[in-house]
Amino acid sequence: MRRLVFLLVLLFSLPAFSQAKHPFTFEDMMKLKRVGEPVPSPDGKWVLFSAVDVDLATNKKTPHIWIVPLSSVGTGDSPVQAEHILIPDQDGDRPRWAPDGKRFAFLSTKEGGSQIWIADFDSAPGTVSAVHRLTSIATEPGGELWSPDGKNILFTSDVYPECDGASDAEAACNARKVKEAEDSKVKAIIFDRLLYRHWNAYKRGMRTHIFVVPAPTLPKGGEGWGTLISVARDLTPGDYDSPVFSLGGQDNYAFSPDGQEICYTSNHDKVEATSTNNDLWIVPVNGGAAKNITADNPASDSTPLYSPDGKYIAYRAQQRPGYESDRFRLMLYDRKTGEKKNLTEKFDSWIGTYTWAPDSKKIYLSAEDQGEQPIYSLVLTPGPASPVCGAVKLLSGFSDDLALSVDGKTLLFTRMSLASPNEIYKAASDYGPCEDMTPKVSGGVAVPAKKCQPPTSEPLAHINDSVLSQVAMSPLESFWFEGAKGDKVQGFIVKPPNFDASKKYPVKFLIHGGPQGAWGDDWSYRWNPELFAANGYVVIMINFHGSTGYGQKFIDAINGDWGGAPFEDLMKGLDYAEKTYPFIDKDRECALGASYGGYMANWVLGHTNRFKCIVSHDGMFNADSAWGTTEELWFNEWEFKGTPWTNRDMYRKWSPHLSATNFKTPTLVVHSQLDYRLDVSEGFQLFTTLQRLGVPSKMLYFPDEGHWVLKPQNSQLWWKTVNDWVDQWTKK
Repeated sequence: MRRLVFLLVLLFSLPAFSQAKHPFTFEDMMKLKRVGEPVPSPDGKWVLFSAVDVDLATNKKTPHIWIVPLSSVGTGDSPVQAEHILIPDQDGDRPRWAPDGKRFAFLSTKEGGSQIWIADFDSAPGTVSAVHRLTSIATEPGGELWSPDGKNILFTSDVYPECDGASDAEAACNARKVKEAEDSKVKAIIFDRLLYRHWNAYKRGMRTHIFVVPAPTLPKGGEGWGTLISVARDLTPGDYDSPVFSLGGQDNYAFSPDGQEICYTSNHDKVEATSTNNDLWIVPVNGGAAKNITADNPASDSTPLYSPDGKYIAYRAQQRPGYESDRFRLMLYDRKTGEKKNLTEKFDSWIGTYTWAPDSKKIYLSAEDQGEQPIYSLVLTPGPASPVCGAVKLLSGFSDDLALSVDGKTLLFTRMSLASPNEIYKAASDYGPCEDMTPKVSGGVAVPAKKCQPPTSEPLAHINDSVLSQVAMSPLESFWFEGAKGDKVQGFIVKPPNFDASKKYPVKFLIHGGPQGAWGDDWSYRWNPELFAANGYVVIMINFHGSTGYGQKFIDAINGDWGGAPFEDLMKGLDYAEKTYPFIDKDRECALGASYGGYMANWVLGHTNRFKCIVSHDGMFNADSAWGTTEELWFNEWEFKGTPWTNRDMYRKWSPHLSATNFKTPTLVVHSQLDYRLDVSEGFQLFTTLQRLGVPSKMLYFPDEGHWVLKPQNSQLWWKTVNDWVDQWTKK
């Protein structure tokens, strides 16, 4: 009996028994909550954020509003993190505080389509006492933002420009036209200009406009509600998108600190399909004509953000018109003089999200750098629109969605890695004690004195810890090699779980899209290297010429050279990995890519037979037809330096379809009907060609997806089909 007790105690005390980890699975990935940006409360006590739950069985994604105290609760050496869903019985997204901290706005579909709701908040216990619907608009509002003076709430909505100034009120006019379109038996669309469809939808004559509604009032005593007003005023009427289309990231509009003005991004060029000339416009909230404040720049100006003292507007700008991958600079506009200053002239990295310090003396920003996205700070020196003393690197890692606590002492942000999706983090907003704080500027990056104490970061919430603690993942490993043009090129490798260096492993060779994108220590739900490695593969990724995070010259190297230096980098990078890592089985390798990666997969198909299989997802196959069926014409016309009739040789030189006689590698083609960046006809052409040539091939077609496969069950089918295809040709 004593022996039995001893064995039981030993058995249940072993960590390996109670905490055994399994290889990462698709089902694990679907259990992870998808965390949004941190939104600190005005009193400095709380942080709101949204997190999306995925229900694979019902094929649904549902966001909820979460809350976490800015400081940990609990006692002793093990403080308890108290993150939790704030409104359990209602979906909610994009929380935004009222200035007094007693309420916050959010988006919800609780009563049908998406509308703006208001929640009453009690800061002492951190609870919501009631929620109220603010809007009831047929065109569904989004992107809500509370004005700093508390008087108004801004939102965006896609509306019909012809309803501007309608006799029956704009909202009623739009509601009528929406119903007419829904009820009509004729679904035909007539258009007379380009950009008639974009990304994954036809425009149908609608434009994005910015509206304001009066914020609901609280009666004296703070109990109950005043009248909820749903009559909205259109601040950006006209046949333009204001703000411009965005796939996410920082807002393209902002309130002035006094709440009396809005700055937003809009493109008024005649042919939007060939233009990246987004300008910044300002308009009074109480009515008046809009003014273009960046008309002197023919390239893109975007993501405006007023300084807290109201003196400046910071924004991101590019310099080369028509080039969507030009360097994003951080600019400063003096509201009094109109002077503009480039704050990052010598900082050779793309500026990502950014935020002002409360005293308006510093700006924090994120920027890609060699597979990471660190956080930097810019200190503004005295004087109007003055230069800065350099970009000081504060925190390493892959961070985004920056915000500051009300006192400016705590930096809040999201952070991810290859092995962990977004989580809310916090860190001190400055370096600790230093003997010498004089920056040493090198290449536009100011490095503090060596004896400065760098801030340390820590997770504020642990929303996915329970899932991640049960799965085995491998760290991202970096390597460098000499690529095209004699340049140093970075690559990455991910080993499978339970890795055994004495064994030989097949390879999944991933090719990133963009092409101005990059692999790095970041998370993806669509192309996840950990999930690719989980079933016994070594994953290799190369940041070829054209990749971001290595300076603008490296990015520009791909322009007009799509199948040149990038292809050379990919082959040399794989050669280097094969020679360096003896556990790689070079006879069992498969190349996989999407978007530009799909293009390169098609190019590889016609220029080497070293791979056992290929997966081409949403790839350009015929450069001429891809130009004629895409919507953002500026992209193709920049990358191929003209149109198919003004520079036909360039289009033909880099078109994969002209190398079809060399196609021999078994290929899986993936494409979607609603992909308007690269029309589904590109996938059909490739599959037809492969079938006619007798090359082993299969096509996975999604009638209800766009450039990305986003629906949970579609994603499940995608992963199964792709992995089965690779297994079929590499695990024989």
